Formats: sequence, structure tokens, C-alpha cells
Amino acid sequence: MAANTKTSRKVARYAVPVAVAGVAAATVAMVPAFANAGGPDLPKVTAQQLIEKVAASDVQELSGTAKISTDLGLPKLATGLLGGGGLAGGSANPEDKVAQLASGTHTFRVAADGPDRQKLTFLDGKDEYSLIHNGDDVWGYDSKSNEVFHEKADQPGKDGGKDAGKEHKTGDRLAASPQQLAEDLLKAAGPTTDVSVGDTAQVAGRDAYQLVLKPKQSGSTISSVQIAVDAKNGVPLRVQVLSTQGGKPILDAGFSKVDFAKPSADTFKFTAPKGAKVTEGAAESARGDKEFKALESFPGLDGLIGGANGKGDVKVLGEGWATIARIDSGPGQGLKDLENDKNAPKQAKQFLDSLGDKVSGKFGEGRVLSTRVVNALITDDGKVYVGAVTKDALVKAADANK
Repeated sequence: MAANTKTSRKVARYAVPVAVAGVAAATVAMVPAFANAGGPDLPKVTAQQLIEKVAASDVQELSGTAKISTDLGLPKLATGLLGGGGLAGGSANPEDKVAQLASGTHTFRVAADGPDRQKLTFLDGKDEYSLIHNGDDVWGYDSKSNEVFHEKADQPGKDGGKDAGKEHKTGDRLAASPQQLAEDLLKAAGPTTDVSVGDTAQVAGRDAYQLVLKPKQSGSTISSVQIAVDAKNGVPLRVQVLSTQGGKPILDAGFSKVDFAKPSADTFKFTAPKGAKVTEGAAESARGDKEFKALESFPGLDGLIGGANGKGDVKVLGEGWATIARIDSGPGQGLKDLENDKNAPKQAKQFLDSLGDKVSGKFGEGRVLSTRVVNALITDDGKVYVGAVTKDALVKAADANK
């Protein structure tokens, strides 16, 4: 069954950020290794023991300040589209705000009191954006525009009803926290990654071990993922994703201050300020759907965007860190069709211009959209090869699966 439109739009917007935590994480093999004396003097542990410590952590109450820096190397246009500021413009919608984490540096306060109460407050300059989950309600408030977003949180179904087993969608939106990023990486663990324990460290004034994840396979754009784990309670305090190209981390998310005491109940209370424009979730979603479809409906773009939405023929090639998705959008959906379409919108032409170098091989011809993490080969005949792998790996895959 095809995904609903709202979910499809979210998938496409989060395509690059999710690839960092999902495709790059791949799968992990437990390789016994011991902590070095690079930081605090802590008892020696194996990687297996440290992962078990993270899994056994039952900390559900915390507050603090964190910073996330992301350098995916996105083209300017793609940063706008995937970063939440291109299609829909500024809004209080949490999907738009969290998507902006695809680029730049952001500081935020975080508070949590179990699965039903969490709060993130982004502190970018003098303006603030707050995302609050309190029981049945999800609120987003943008101080600059004085706009409020509100919707009911998805609750697990009761008495075995049709909604049984559903998870809070708020969980997806709070995935910016270092703790959630680390846990998502470890959940995707399996046999294509080596894991060791690196130097000990201090993060937010707390002693920590560091898990180091490295791909066994060649061709990945990720050299390693480093997760700092609180030595006392097992809570991940910082996540760093490093590129094979070197330079600053692709992703660096960590606490600068953290307190594991129970936050005050008032922390999660929210009342819309006087004069604020309040938008209910369904209305905001309908507006975004209309704008997103303006691009999705055109040849060439439908192959890339529509493929992420569940349209077209999708085949997964390889596994782990070397995973590549091949999307075949069918006849009339290639780059040549877009280039020759005189009725294509300005945004579509800009997207085409933002693509990288032309490449050729046994598969034919195409262009490569390059970032520091996810690369995509878009062929002239309407196929898309995408993954957290190098350009050469994409061309090789296209030649072998033409």
C-alpha cells in the first residue's frame, strides 16, 4: 500500500539527515577492545559491555543544553529544500524546524520526563523555537513569527484497537537529541561494522567511554562514528560522524550541560501567547503537500523525490555501509526529459543546475549529486542510484545493474 502524502513528504525532506543515522550506521560486529588512558581513568570495558550498558540504561529524566553541528556538504538549493526553508517557507511546524538540522550549527535546551513529556528549545540568535510534547498535545512555537503549531500526539491504541502498536510521532521529531541519535545508530547494528572502545573523555563535565564504529567495507563516505557514553548511567552524551574526506565532523551532536534530575512539571506547560497565529496540524500538512507536489509532479524530479515516496521500482543493492538504492522511475522520467521540458518550473531547472559533474559508463550517461555523506547518480534514462557511498561506488553499481 502506498504511503500517505504527509508521510511521503516527511520521507523526502528527511532523506539526507536520516541517511546519516540509518544508512551510515549500517550493522555492527562486537570486537573486544579496551579503553585507553586518553581521558579520565575508568575501569576497562569491552565494546560488548559498553553497548549492554547503553541498552540497560533506564534514565528517562534529564535537562540540559546541547549543540548540533551538521556539515553534509549539500548544494545550496538542496539545503533549502531539505532544510525546511525552501518549499514551505518559515512556519511553526515541527517538521520544518527539525529538518533545518540538515545544515549549520544549532544550540538548544532539552528536557525530558518519561515518554509523555519532552521539550526542545532552539536558541538561534535572539529568536527561539520551542517544541513541546505534553501528554496528548504537541506544540511548536516560533517567537520570531509569533506562530503556534498544534496537533494531538499519536497515542498507542487501546484495547487492541486499530491503532494498537502505533508510536508517538513526536519521537521522530525529538530525534535531534544526542541520546536518541546514538540509540538509533546502535539499533541498526550488525556484522558489517567493527566496534571498539576508544579513549575515555569528559563530556558536559561527566566521565565517558567512547564507542568507535568503523565500516569493514570499502566505498563508504563514513570513516567512523564515535559515541561518548556516560560512564555512570550509560546515557549517550555525544555523537560524532566523521568523513573519509577528513575535515570537521559531518555530524557533531552533544551535551554541553546535563542534569539527570526530574524537570519541573511547569517546564512542559504551554499556552499560546496573545495574538499568536495558531495552526492545527491537518491544515499545515495540506499547505505543505500542495507546495511539495509542485516539484514532485515533473519528470526527472519525480524519479528522485517520488522514488523516496514509494513510487517507482526500488531495488536495494549491497548491504551495510555499502548499501545503494536503485530507483527506476520508468520511461519519460529521466534528466533528458527534464532538460527538454519547456514547461518545467523554475525550481526544477535550478535543481538540475545544482547537480554535479556528468559521468558515463556501461550504464550510459548521467549526473552525480555529491555531498559529504549521501551521493546520488541520476541517469539520463530515469534511474537513480543513491547511498552513503562514493561516486565511484555508484558508477560501479550502475554498470553492474544497468
